[in-house]
Amino acid sequence: MLVLRNLLYWVGFLLLTPPYSLLAILMLPFPRVLRHRVVTTWTHLMLAWLRLTCGLHYRVRGLENIPNTPSVIACQHQSGWETMALQLIFPRQVWVAKKELMWIPFFGWGLAAVSAIMIDRKSRQAAQQMVDQGRDRMRDGFWIVIFPEGTRMPPGKPGKFKQGAARLAQSLDVPLSPVALNSGEFWPRNSFLKHPGVIDVVIGPPILPAGQSAEALTQALESWTLAQQAALVGRGPCRPD
Repeated sequence: MLVLRNLLYWVGFLLLTPPYSLLAILMLPFPRVLRHRVVTTWTHLMLAWLRLTCGLHYRVRGLENIPNTPSVIACQHQSGWETMALQLIFPRQVWVAKKELMWIPFFGWGLAAVSAIMIDRKSRQAAQQMVDQGRDRMRDGFWIVIFPEGTRMPPGKPGKFKQGAARLAQSLDVPLSPVALNSGEFWPRNSFLKHPGVIDVVIGPPILPAGQSAEALTQALESWTLAQQAALVGRGPCRPD
């Protein structure tokens, strides 16, 4: 039954994604906010389809901690789930992503349509590219999502937190909004199967950059995240040994 339900999910994904990717291309001449609003309806549909086919739900604690103004969302990254769900939990947002992703068919077209911040990690100007594009996006009211670990990590095995999120928050003088989760215990990295259950998401109090170094901000972010992760690990079917 688990395999059948996942097959249904992937059939819906394959039927829905190509038309939305073509729509993303057609929307490129339109204003940034409008095309973001239209293209991200794909996310609403896919998360609803995920609940219906795979029985995967989520709950959020700490919604009262979301700042009132655009901020940098510093989120754990364990699966593909949070790239969709954050769009429903927080106000409209863009991601920081590596430039190479823009060339992936369908997925890259969507990134272009939603005005993702694309950086060349090999360039010495990568940090400045992120700040310049981030400032541009925030002028249009967008929040910015960064995965501080840089890549997807298994539950209970966090990676080294990089200082990019802290430096961006400092440069733009906006809060860091920390997010911890356990999505990898239900949707493992690179797995075909998504397991039924309830993903837990915790949003922490904003971390203000004023008067703090990037190193101190990153340490505060990492300490909070690891403390939350310790409480979240072990709730899903794919929990670590």
